[in-house]
Amino acid sequence: MPRTDRPKRQAAERRGRTAERVAEFWLILKGYRILARRVRLPMGEIDLIAVRGDVLAFVEVKQRASLNRAQDAVSERAWHRISAASAVWVAKRPKLTKKIWRYDLIAIVRGHRPHHYPDYWRP
Repeated sequence: MPRTDRPKRQAAERRGRTAERVAEFWLILKGYRILARRVRLPMGEIDLIAVRGDVLAFVEVKQRASLNRAQDAVSERAWHRISAASAVWVAKRPKLTKKIWRYDLIAIVRGHRPHHYPDYWRP
């Protein structure tokens, strides 16, 4: 990465971390318990993993200028990587295998409350 791109990348990283903290707080307010943050595995990354009742939610967080842009920001390929990562993560936690797996999106738009889209994608 050229040195001139580094400050932009660092700023984007900070915005992403802030968006994830906002999403995490939003989920907690909705009664979820956060099990993991920023899970990085060789096949993909999962922003948040949360549980509420029988539901195990793998949450992708996107901060964009509009809801439409946030919704469009995750490609089908990215969802497949998240799905593969979730399978590996759960395989190491047998107590969670019986939960109902769900892939959610939380869209963060500056000046608005977070928008949680439960069951946004299915493998």
